[in-house]
Amino acid sequence: MNYKELLNITLRLISSPAQAWEEIRLEEDRRKVFMAFVYPMIGLCGLSVFIGSLMKMGWDGPQSFQYAMTQCCAVAVSLFGGYFLAAYAIDQLGKKLLGREDQYELNQQFVGYSMVVTFVLDIVSGLFSISILHWILQFYTIFVVFEGARTLMKVNEEKLTRYTLIASVIIIVCPALIAAVFNELSVILN
Repeated sequence: MNYKELLNITLRLISSPAQAWEEIRLEEDRRKVFMAFVYPMIGLCGLSVFIGSLMKMGWDGPQSFQYAMTQCCAVAVSLFGGYFLAAYAIDQLGKKLLGREDQYELNQQFVGYSMVVTFVLDIVSGLFSISILHWILQFYTIFVVFEGARTLMKVNEEKLTRYTLIASVIIIVCPALIAAVFNELSVILN
């Protein structure tokens, strides 16, 4: 795992999405996104939330550790499950809207890199309380998805806006939906 490359792709996707998507398009191995981007980012999000939870609660024995671990697991499960749910939903969107078949690995790559804003915001909000700002800044995902849809997914101009908006909603909502379910189940099971 190369953290320097992880930081570079993250900064490029946020600062210059068109250029970053062009470089991603040239990657031969579409599954590289798992080990090189998605899994390390989920790990960093979990670590950030764990540290932030311990800072917020202070060290109060096993209860604070249990709370921090629950929060860490919640964000990891929501991002992991949200990623695969979004990839499946966008694959279905591509079949219905674009008439494409056998594009699942491409869709996984697209979703993985498109979640960059979600990952960065989860890392920052794990350490600092920015809940309202977190949801406002999620709208930048639309621009990242737009550039990815144009460059990587090669969506034609007449369907680009519709595809971008639907894909952006899927990418933003899927992790949030799984987080809500996980948190609800945690409360019920405790």
